[in-house]
Order: sequence, then C-alpha cells, then structure tokens
Amino acid sequence: MSILAKFSFKDQAFKLRENAILDATTTVLSGKGYDLMTMDDVAGAVGISKPSLYKHFKSKEELVGEAMIRLLDGAIEQIAALDAGLTPLEKLSALLEWALRVRLGGGLPFLPSTSPHVRDMLMRNIKYMLKVVKLNRQLEALVKQAQKDGSLNAELPSDVILFSYYARTCDPAVEFLSKFSKMSDDDIVRHMLTVAFKGL
Repeated sequence: MSILAKFSFKDQAFKLRENAILDATTTVLSGKGYDLMTMDDVAGAVGISKPSLYKHFKSKEELVGEAMIRLLDGAIEQIAALDAGLTPLEKLSALLEWALRVRLGGGLPFLPSTSPHVRDMLMRNIKYMLKVVKLNRQLEALVKQAQKDGSLNAELPSDVILFSYYARTCDPAVEFLSKFSKMSDDDIVRHMLTVAFKGL
C-alpha cells in the first residue's frame, strides 16, 4: 500500500468517525438538550474514549456548532436539489417536509429557540452565521416570489411569514403527536404541512 493510499484511508476513517460523532451529538442534544449534554455522553454514544473525541472537537461549544452547521448544510443542499419546475410555495413546502422528517427521526434539535446561551454561542460562530445568512436569503427569496404570485399573503410583511415558517420547523406539536397520537410519521408531516400553509 502506498503512503498516499494510507493517508487517504486514514483521512476517510477520521471523517467517518467525525460524522458518527456529529450523529451522536444530534441524538444526545435532541434527548437531553445542550445544558445537560456532556462530552462523556457523546463519547459513550459513539463508543470512543473522551480523549479520542477531543482529537476531533476541542469543546462542547465547537461540537454543537459543527452539528448545527451540518444541519444547515443539509437544508441548503435540499434547496439546491429541488426540482426547478416547482413553484416557490411547493419548494417551501418540500423543505419544511424535509425538516419535519428530520425532526421525527431525532435529527433536528431546536436549540437556538430554546436556549439563550446556545443562541449567543452560535451567533459568535462565524461559520454558522454565514450558513444562516445564506439559507435565510434563499428562503426569503422564495417567500417573496410566493407573495408575488399570490400563493402567500402579500399583505403580510415577508419577515412575518419567514419567521412563522422557521417556527414550524421547531413546533412542539410534532413531538406531542409523535408521542401521544396514533398517527404515522407520514400523517403527522401531512397534517403539519396543512396547518402551516392552509391554517386550522
């Protein structure tokens, strides 16, 4: 095996472990929240030692920041992959459906909305904020296009619609329905989309 191949294999193994760490972080965050989560929790969930975890991420703040950045990257990739023939409203609906399904799979902790400490931490993370700005611009453009074509209320300020849209991604009704109703995930998503875009 060449030195280059060895390095390539080592890099791939490092990246795979990093993804496993971020998966575990998201799961632990969804269950415990930021304040109760520890680096020991994450290391235990991955099956590695804490020193090994610190080789990838120097602190809990850095770890959570990277987990949230990966989530934003997922949303940005979803928008890029949408069929160009969809209407702006259909694109907004498709992205919300993706977010709800990620939520139901335990992969979307709604940290910034529930913890001022986390919100302040993330606002200091330049990489995270650049991703937020990029995603926000794309969604704002879709909202304004949907208002222009009449599929969203043109009398409402676009910010009202946009922030209401964000709120739907972290609506606690999703968890309540998942725990206490007998609905399938597909039914929960379908009904939440109806509430989001057509009202009660």
